[in-house]
Amino acid sequence: MTVENTGRCFEDYTAGQVIEHPLGRTITQNDNIWFTLLTNNTNPIHFDAHYAAHTEFGRPLVNSCLTIALVTGLSVSDMSRNAVNLGWDEVRIPNPLFEGDTVYARSEVLELRESRSRPTHGLLTFRTSGYNQHGQVVLEFRRTVLVYRRGHLPSVTSRPTMQERP
Repeated sequence: MTVENTGRCFEDYTAGQVIEHPLGRTITQNDNIWFTLLTNNTNPIHFDAHYAAHTEFGRPLVNSCLTIALVTGLSVSDMSRNAVNLGWDEVRIPNPLFEGDTVYARSEVLELRESRSRPTHGLLTFRTSGYNQHGQVVLEFRRTVLVYRRGHLPSVTSRPTMQERP
């Protein structure tokens, strides 16, 4: 199997490496309202267009927790498919994200080190930036993950067989 279908292992990263994540995601009004209500966020700037129209932004802002979740999700296939999150640090939101915007992501590897307590893993720290269709950065964060070393990925030896219809 290749990196494309199994994900990267610790040995597949180098300090300074920059990865442009392949997918973008357009944020809809429904995405923003559902996420905001699902998480019990009562700030009307996310779900009340009339209220938001009277703010300096003039329209609803995308919930910042949704922005973090989406940008993280855009990076998973390249950065943490074979990893466990240890933390997000230095989260910054330099520009707003609005309903109808498309968000993209890129990551830069900052640090790598072998795990002292888990010889089957390494620690990977990287900076991920989310940016909109105009190239404006809407989110930046550092993330540290515990990533499997090559040869130590969980082994799924078989895939269930689909039963044929009679």
